[in-house]
Amino acid sequence: MAELTVGRLLTSWQPDVPALLLVVALGGLYGWGVRRVRAGGGSWSPARSAAFVVLGLGALVVATMSGLAVYDHVLFWPAAVQNILLDLLAPLGLALGDPLRLAVEALPEGAAARLRRAMTGRVVRLLTFPLVSTALVLATELTVYFTPYFATALRVGWLHELMYLHLLVAGCLFVVPVLTREETLPAWCTHPVRAALVFLDGVIDAIPGVVVMTHGTLIAGAWYLHHHPSWAPDVRHDQQIGGGAMLSIAELVALPFLLALLFQWARAERVQAAALDRHLDERLAVVPAAPAAVTAPGPAAPTAPAAERVRPWWETEENEVAARVRRQHGEK
Repeated sequence: MAELTVGRLLTSWQPDVPALLLVVALGGLYGWGVRRVRAGGGSWSPARSAAFVVLGLGALVVATMSGLAVYDHVLFWPAAVQNILLDLLAPLGLALGDPLRLAVEALPEGAAARLRRAMTGRVVRLLTFPLVSTALVLATELTVYFTPYFATALRVGWLHELMYLHLLVAGCLFVVPVLTREETLPAWCTHPVRAALVFLDGVIDAIPGVVVMTHGTLIAGAWYLHHHPSWAPDVRHDQQIGGGAMLSIAELVALPFLLALLFQWARAERVQAAALDRHLDERLAVVPAAPAAVTAPGPAAPTAPAAERVRPWWETEENEVAARVRRQHGEK
């Protein structure tokens, strides 16, 4: 093959039919969902659509059909970049598009209810449980590189495509449930907990890159030694470059992932505060005014004991609205 340069990396492309079919199917379904929501009088953020198409599907196309795919059979580092794009970047883009919420809003009521039941089913709950899905991502990366999986995939075309899908699905199992607006995670996975899990995931995602970069044994060494071009760096150095690229991309992807989650957290707090204010205003609006006391001629009536007086509802009820009113009265 011709020597790999920046120009050839950017301009060398090759079709990948299974990946192209997947991109067309996902893009078509997403576009159909957006049209259904808007036709029903709803709205869908253009930013979500752009994230799904540009970042999600775009990363999938780049990983499987760009110069990375052209040179992944003669150099290790393009293959390593491919895999990390499929495992981390593409799932992040797809999750930012929130396809689960879009499907629920676009489908008829019966189909949407079935989808929600499927998303909260026992098997899906197990696979998307945060610690389980994080372990699956790590196990997938380590299995690819430190078993015959990767070396065999370089020789067998259908297994190579299956590896692409395996990496993509493993990444989506963690990222999509964390960022979706649907309730797919356990109740204890509040936004602070999710932020901590994303931080932990960013640390764990760095492990494969570090291991690949420092591993003493060549990964798929027989293949790359046999197909090593004369213009390429030493095979061991090539593997170190690939591990460094994996580490760098993993840490770069972790930052926007965490920022997206923090943005969702802040928005959820604003929505909750606005809803609480509306509820509080409604409750205060319906509090009846205390009737004026009628003073009868004659001697003054004895004052009723404090225990017999009617107390305001916010002093007797135990809920968030009442607690907030008590705090406001305390400040005054």
